[in-house]
Amino acid sequence: MTLTAAAMLEAAHAVVPKISTEEARAKMAQGALLLDVRDGAEVQASGRAEGGHHISRGMLEFRADPSLPSHDPELQFDRPLILHCASGGRAALAGKLLKDMGYREVWNLGGLKDWVDAGGPTA
Repeated sequence: MTLTAAAMLEAAHAVVPKISTEEARAKMAQGALLLDVRDGAEVQASGRAEGGHHISRGMLEFRADPSLPSHDPELQFDRPLILHCASGGRAALAGKLLKDMGYREVWNLGGLKDWVDAGGPTA
């Protein structure tokens, strides 16, 4: 059977809980990493959530794997991760990927607009 984008999103949403901006900010105050998985051009065009860290979804596996020289030290298996993209779909898929790779605490904030609409600061 062919796997569809809708089926992948459904599976991702089932294992990566949605989180509000308020919850995200509280978790960030306790050390969680806010991870922006949008493409670089999107970040350049609209800015980023203040305190956020950027790794495009296309590079995530290579930056998340500690056995590779491209590993990003901000990503640690025991550090809570809060992901966002432009609307939440890529964040959900990226969150499932990270959980599959062994990251334990992963949440989906949704899109940058959700952050901004709830009063989250941008840089």
